Amino acid sequence: MLGLQAFFFYIFAFIAVGAALMVVFSRNPVHSVLFLILTFVAAAGLFLLAGAEFLALILIVVYVGAVAILFLFVVMMLDLDFGRIKQGALEYAPFGLIIGVVLLAELIIAATGSVYEPEIVANTAMPMPPLSVMSNIEALGSVLYTRYILFFQLAGLILFVAMIGAIVLTLRHKAGLKRQSIPAQVARNPATAIEVRKVESGRGI
Repeated sequence: MLGLQAFFFYIFAFIAVGAALMVVFSRNPVHSVLFLILTFVAAAGLFLLAGAEFLALILIVVYVGAVAILFLFVVMMLDLDFGRIKQGALEYAPFGLIIGVVLLAELIIAATGSVYEPEIVANTAMPMPPLSVMSNIEALGSVLYTRYILFFQLAGLILFVAMIGAIVLTLRHKAGLKRQSIPAQVARNPATAIEVRKVESGRGI
């Protein structure tokens, strides 16, 4: 069983790394988004192998089902000129390099912090019941909806406002398209709602 698990781990890892590289090096932005979705799916498989089924489901539902698909629709609908956008990309390369170095340093510190400071794990980790008593999803849900409920609600409110703002900014009304206007319907009166026409005998309107 362990050999089979290692086999699937290497398959998902190879797919995730290859798809992530194609996201960066693909010239077509639509292809980049499709490779991004493949990366998310492969990462979800790795989470399942690690026993973190909650993170795997969140990765599929949130990122693949919402973020990546929405980004794909935006790329296809807006018809952006990516050639003109990439012309000034080199100007921001030093700033991006600094951010990348900072993120890499944070990842190294987070991964190796317990080696030179064993008390960090004991002070930051919350005591969780064993898996036989509570599953992974139940444990995360109990912490998320009790201790961090305020931050969870604030995050949902921010995402909701961002979604409405994106819809308002990208909404375009086409000319000649009939739309319902409730204020105009309420303000109607017999003078504007009824049109009397004189029709000749034997002829239609």
